[in-house]
Amino acid sequence: MKILLLSAYHAQSHKQWCEGLISSFPEHSWKLLSLPPRYFNWHMRGNALIWSKLYQKTLAEDFDLVIATSMTDLHGLRGFLPDFADIPSLLYFHENQFEYPANTFQKAQIELQLVSFYSALCADQIVFNSWYNLQSYIAGLQQLLKKLPDFVPTRQIEEIQKKSSILPVPLFDQCYCIEKTASKKFSIVWNHRWEYDKWPENFFLALLKLKQLDVDYEVYVLGQQFRQQPEIFAEMQHTLSDNIQSWGYIEKDEDYREILRTADVVVSTALHDFQGLAVLEAVACGCLPVVPDRLAYPEFFQEKYRYPSYAEDNERQAEALAKHLASLAFDYVQQELPEVPDLYDLSWQQMKPKYASLMNAYRNECVSLL
Repeated sequence: MKILLLSAYHAQSHKQWCEGLISSFPEHSWKLLSLPPRYFNWHMRGNALIWSKLYQKTLAEDFDLVIATSMTDLHGLRGFLPDFADIPSLLYFHENQFEYPANTFQKAQIELQLVSFYSALCADQIVFNSWYNLQSYIAGLQQLLKKLPDFVPTRQIEEIQKKSSILPVPLFDQCYCIEKTASKKFSIVWNHRWEYDKWPENFFLALLKLKQLDVDYEVYVLGQQFRQQPEIFAEMQHTLSDNIQSWGYIEKDEDYREILRTADVVVSTALHDFQGLAVLEAVACGCLPVVPDRLAYPEFFQEKYRYPSYAEDNERQAEALAKHLASLAFDYVQQELPEVPDLYDLSWQQMKPKYASLMNAYRNECVSLL
């Protein structure tokens, strides 16, 4: 098949997912169009205009299937290029525009929510990376439609639900640890984007509480950084300087995975995570997950790996996290840390047949039309 792959905001997880599709299915002919992960509002709202004008000849090619991320404006592309509507389409939701916690940098915008609504209506098939993602998207749509003054299209939500399914983003083979490296002391990794929605303030407060409990630990604060980032990082770097083993983004993939193979636990304090790929990759490398009992995490990890969730109470949440980490630190000293969860079922090798079945449905449709 000849497949057009569209990624309107080509962030790291989206890029890896696209690369995984292309490398896992070399029997198909792929054409990838993407926009860099900057100017979020413009790229999400304007991608149909950008692509239809800059890549009109490419989009006019005889594709058998379109696979697009949920930030792609399928509705707009069909408006600019009417023939585009005849191509079967699959829309993949890495996230949705209803569950981002509002702050001064990012606030819920009806315009962008409607883009994802229109695209979902246009798509022939919709896939979400987690049940939490699907459920929160539907709940967000229901709340959005309640705000509309008249002619509210409520039946379309049922239409979207009927053509939706769940299929996580797979992990690459190199994520999986062959041999764990022993740490010299109890080591903690926090490996997320340096943005407010990952709640770094809560992580910092929990680490301070660990010091008050006289827990001996080292910490790796990793992840992608941006021009604007929460001020707490500067305070954290200064206050925890004696505990910090690595600080900031690791350029070389092998160096990053070596840290994950050495560390004992990976922590999430996220206020929003639709799958939690950073945590999943760290666990595949041998880290124990320490995650809040909310978001998508209950779908991937048993209760013993989750600490109580108090997302509205920073102090109480930090106490719960510190208590959980202190217990694991004691287990570390006793050499009795719990077994790391097996995530092999999330590998590309294991999940490839499920992705293949999605595309083969369109392959059969293409053959029947010949």
